[in-house]
Amino acid sequence: MSETAIPAPAPVVPGPAPGPIASAASSPPSGRRALYLACGVVLLALNLRPALVAVSPLADTIRADSGMSAAAASLLTALPLLCFGLLAPVAPRLGRRFGMERTLLGTMVLICAGTALRLLDPVAALFAGTVVIGAGIAVANVLLPGLIKRDFPAKTGLMTGLYSMSLFGGAALAAGVSLPVQQAGGMNWRTTLACWGALAVVALLVWLPQARSRTRVGAAVARQAAHPVRGLWRSPLAWQVTAYMGLQALNYYAATAWLPTVLQDAGLAPGDAGWMLSFSSLLGIVGSFLAPVVVGRKPRAGALAALGAALCALGYAGLLTAPVAGAYLWMALLGLGQGAAISLALLFIVQRAPDARHAAQLSSMAQCFGYILAATGPTLLGAVHDVSHSWTVPLVLLLVLLVPQVAFGFGAARHRHVAGTG
Repeated sequence: MSETAIPAPAPVVPGPAPGPIASAASSPPSGRRALYLACGVVLLALNLRPALVAVSPLADTIRADSGMSAAAASLLTALPLLCFGLLAPVAPRLGRRFGMERTLLGTMVLICAGTALRLLDPVAALFAGTVVIGAGIAVANVLLPGLIKRDFPAKTGLMTGLYSMSLFGGAALAAGVSLPVQQAGGMNWRTTLACWGALAVVALLVWLPQARSRTRVGAAVARQAAHPVRGLWRSPLAWQVTAYMGLQALNYYAATAWLPTVLQDAGLAPGDAGWMLSFSSLLGIVGSFLAPVVVGRKPRAGALAALGAALCALGYAGLLTAPVAGAYLWMALLGLGQGAAISLALLFIVQRAPDARHAAQLSSMAQCFGYILAATGPTLLGAVHDVSHSWTVPLVLLLVLLVPQVAFGFGAARHRHVAGTG
């Protein structure tokens, strides 16, 4: 399958993206409408991690109250990632069927419903609510890059930076304040988890006018958008974007799952080890915002992919040699590197797609395989630790996986567009 070179140095000319998958705006928004839409995107993105991340700091309380095993508790972390991967291919179809704005509104409804479901007493309701929340997030994960491609064609770097910064910000907020909120309010874990539904309600209300603002499009455009883009699975460039997305996600989720334990086993107090993960997420906000904005100023994205991996490599090397003495430095390096990597993964989806339809389909492909691969990371690292009886081999494994991540990053950074049919 061929790839199309992006004409250079011709500027990106804002124009309408075809059809219902783009929800039929006649031209990209401007002025106050663009600002309101950008705020809506940020609010949507802020909701794509807290309801899930909030489970982690409350895990001990949940296990003690419910009596569930450690394996069952770990399933609460794995289930959303599997939802992200398995449901990603459904998202473009929903976007074509109902329109992008209405579908994104529906994702907030699902997050609210899943959060409410977790208030019920049976433990099964906790898992069911987690799956419903994961389904809503999975669809929003795929559609938001397409919306950015359609409505902000001249500001993709800035908007991708705001989007990924909001992802990290929501995760850091949930990791840092869930336990203090529970303790300050004297709430049980169910009520504490339900508090994050309020953020989804705010996003739903702010996004509601977007779902009402759909305009009509021509019949030819509508017919074209009614069919999915086909053939991306035969595109080497699409697979490079997918591999980069998967490897950086595996690295992030494997590290997030085990780094507090690594630091505790090295002698750090449990509370301090948990704070280190929050500290790393805060630095991730900086990396996730800066990377796509810097790319927008024309340096090579491949070089930034290598720089992000190098920062992670230095962090892992530090954890191998002096995990406690230099903990702040190592976690800062990891946060900056991981933040840059997720931003670049999202930016590659937007930049390698010629239009919103291709962006949604490429996003579906990259996140389907990427998150299924990422779901194996925590389990793989834990298994290697059990066999080796130390954290040296698992950390070296994460170091080694940075090599193909850089290679696929250079491939995904090529100034080309994926080509599809349909």
